[in-house]
Amino acid sequence: MNVLRKILFPFAILYGFITTIRNFLFDKGILKSTSFDVPVIAVGNLSVGGTGKTPQIEYLIRLLSDNYRIATLSRGYKRKSEGFVLADTTSNADILGDEPFQFYQKFTNIQVAVDANRTNGITQLLSQAIKPEIILLDDAYQHRKVKAGFYILLTAFGDLYADDFMLPTGNLRESRSGAERANIVVVTKCPKNLSDEKQEEIRLKLKLNCSQQIYFTFIDYDNTVYGQDEKIDVKDIKSEAKILLAGIAKPKPFFDFLKNEKDECLTFPDHHHFSDNDLNEIQNKAQDKKIITTEKDYVRLKDTEITSKLFFLPIKSTFINHHKNFDSTILEYVKGNSFNQKTEQ
Repeated sequence: MNVLRKILFPFAILYGFITTIRNFLFDKGILKSTSFDVPVIAVGNLSVGGTGKTPQIEYLIRLLSDNYRIATLSRGYKRKSEGFVLADTTSNADILGDEPFQFYQKFTNIQVAVDANRTNGITQLLSQAIKPEIILLDDAYQHRKVKAGFYILLTAFGDLYADDFMLPTGNLRESRSGAERANIVVVTKCPKNLSDEKQEEIRLKLKLNCSQQIYFTFIDYDNTVYGQDEKIDVKDIKSEAKILLAGIAKPKPFFDFLKNEKDECLTFPDHHHFSDNDLNEIQNKAQDKKIITTEKDYVRLKDTEITSKLFFLPIKSTFINHHKNFDSTILEYVKGNSFNQKTEQ
């Protein structure tokens, strides 16, 4: 913890008090939450960024989309549009935001929408001629104006919420007690060989109640990097001198997976909009080298002047164990819920 964050400790106490009061008012029904009689699954975290929400949403899409009409609803962070937008063939990362646009390009059989007002966003989705049968709320754990039917809380192995503190001293958006709303807690970005003993240690540290389930996942990297008209085996690209580029919250694992001593790593802020100056800098550093980036960055960069040498490395969330239990819990929730009516609580 740096000195400035320590100095701001009183503000963290104040922020924690405000968020606790807000949650209390929602819990008691003094502030109203809208619930929908369609399965709504919220995926989010207690901390700011970097827990792996995108691969977890994609896991749910793969699990559910063969049998149900799926819609994802995101805020569309740093998009240049406003209000409710339903993705179509004219959409791009500027209109939707990078992660929703990634969903839209990757999964052709789902609806992808953005709206900062999640209540309005769900209402708009359910007013479409073809209504979704399941709505996945991306990064909406603190969006209490919608009462989701099922909550999945993510926490990163190297940055557990139990070890963190409130903003601005730490990275928590709300107090650790917010974890009590979760039906499932997923510890993400674990080592592949995480032992049963370590899993139990984390389970005890998080102090979950008896009704909550916990799972452990790791980031699984693809064996191939993909460009506009070419794909290359990862084992070949690892040995080649290249530029590694990332504008994500925690890029170190991405860099570590691909880099060798000849590589240069370029880091930009999360959800960064690349300017002409940025692109010129990247171009000058790359020269005749290939540029490997994350899938999220690729959707923002693929139609720029560096497209011809640009490749991305896909990732997915993989369960260390008990993935069938996770799948069956989600499927049972979905099957047990009715559709398309709205109530206020």
